[in-house]
Amino acid sequence: MSKVFDGVYCPSITITKTDGSIDYELWGRHLDHLVEAGIDGILVFGSIGEFYAFPLDVKKEAADFAIKRVAGRTNVLIGVGGTNPDEVTDFTRFATAAGADAVVAIAPYYFGPTDAAAKRYYAMVCEASGLPVILYNFPARTGMDLSPELVADLAKAHPRIVGIKDTVDTISHTRKMIAAVRAVNPDFSVFSGYDEYYMPNRIAGGNGVICGLTNARPEVFAQMNKAYLAKAYATAIDCARQINHLMAVYDHADLFVSAIKGAVKAEGLPICTDIHEPAVQLTDQQMGEIRNLLGD
Repeated sequence: MSKVFDGVYCPSITITKTDGSIDYELWGRHLDHLVEAGIDGILVFGSIGEFYAFPLDVKKEAADFAIKRVAGRTNVLIGVGGTNPDEVTDFTRFATAAGADAVVAIAPYYFGPTDAAAKRYYAMVCEASGLPVILYNFPARTGMDLSPELVADLAKAHPRIVGIKDTVDTISHTRKMIAAVRAVNPDFSVFSGYDEYYMPNRIAGGNGVICGLTNARPEVFAQMNKAYLAKAYATAIDCARQINHLMAVYDHADLFVSAIKGAVKAEGLPICTDIHEPAVQLTDQQMGEIRNLLGD
């Protein structure tokens, strides 16, 4: 459990065909591109990977494919979260057996459970996992916030919990998270979930980002991370400025998943941009706006 997760991680889109089935040929090419660009890890079935939309048997098949395709070239994290505890623990055990590097577990959603319920839930995940566990805090979607105090308690109770993706649009929350968890585990990894927070996260003592635009421009993120670690701050800031400009991609779709799929297509991979229903699909006009933005 001593492994420290750090740097820039991509929550990969799950590329599908028009019938909704996974397009393994194009998805494999996408995973290869991420690895070759220098991304530190890939998250399969995060929010942008539409974890909520696929049945468990399909997710198992896809996770196995991704782990084998990446073949140890970078870290592979598997998002195991869901609202059915039996499926969550089943998928967690599967990810362990399949050879993932860690599992990522979003907080139980919809009911916005209490801290006591969250503690029961994460104890269940840890018991099922033979891998490091990374928490996923996304209160805008789950209805609950994994507070710094709660996360510190979880880290203290379960050494298997080694990190968190803190998808909260304020760096003060993440800064307080870092202070709270590092008092329990100095090696605890704290990632921000928003692309433009890499630099504030690092300044606060965090470990980087797990964010969507890495799907479209992984090279820029990898260069930024490499430059920051080398203290080549002018280069890192230049990359951060590029990312700040690209954040407008998210404004050109009804849902952020569509925006990222559109950006990947605009960058040259001929994917289907459809996302699972219920959804407002990306329009031709929005696709054109994304192309123009990426071309600026």
